Amino acid sequence: MSKRHEIKKRITTLDEIKGILNAMKNLALLEIRKLDVFLSTQQRVVSSIESVSQDFLSFHPHPQTLPAASQQLWIVIGSERGFCGDFNKALFEFVQTCEQQENTLLLIVGSRLHDKFQDDQRVVACINGHGVADEIQVTLLHLAEILNQLHQRLTLEKIGQISAVYHDYEKETVNLRQLLPLAPPQKKSDFAYPPVLNVKPVEFLAQLTDHYLYAALHQVFYTSLMMENHMRLEHMENAIRRLEKNDAQLHQHFNRVRQEEIIEEIEVILLSAEALSNTEESIFHL
Repeated sequence: MSKRHEIKKRITTLDEIKGILNAMKNLALLEIRKLDVFLSTQQRVVSSIESVSQDFLSFHPHPQTLPAASQQLWIVIGSERGFCGDFNKALFEFVQTCEQQENTLLLIVGSRLHDKFQDDQRVVACINGHGVADEIQVTLLHLAEILNQLHQRLTLEKIGQISAVYHDYEKETVNLRQLLPLAPPQKKSDFAYPPVLNVKPVEFLAQLTDHYLYAALHQVFYTSLMMENHMRLEHMENAIRRLEKNDAQLHQHFNRVRQEEIIEEIEVILLSAEALSNTEESIFHL
């Protein structure tokens, strides 16, 4: 009897875990649907700014003169939550397998990812990440604070390039994307005359750069979180399938144990009936 109760207890525990995993799966599905709307809108915003920058730079080229000790800053976007498979491991391996450059600095987003980079001397800062799309704005505010601190500590002017390392949902792989400086125009402008500006070109470029960085970071974070939730969804589905398999095996085991107990009870009843019958016969003979 105790063995059957133990199996029943394990089945109840698995059912509770399966309920939790199903809830996490549903949350991931809701987040994916929300991010799908956010990401499509943000992609249009970034494309519009890139089109404006290409038009502007076609008539106002701004060659960047990098200092001799120019550095690169990679913003590596990991996860704050777990249960997303090898999401953070893939980012870590990508950074480690890239061509090692002494002038590359790393800014890690997400405590789960930071655990993997604890011994990396290139890490200059780490900030907590976000679990849902609504928290991305807070993450970007923290990121802006860190960039301001780096400006005071390391002089951001010496950083000639800012890039993002993240999971690209569309390509389904880890991507290294340059954010700044703005890419030079790839072709001649479709317009014959330069755009009419209300401010000086240098001032316009500075404002355009700020807007582009802000929009591009939103797009990168949305893309990364989309991939994170897809990997979490896959992870949850695999875990639920394993639990259902174990649950089915436990139910079979439970039924076998119960059947054995019933057989034992029947045997006890039969033996008791036989013993009682023998006793009655002995009394009758007496």
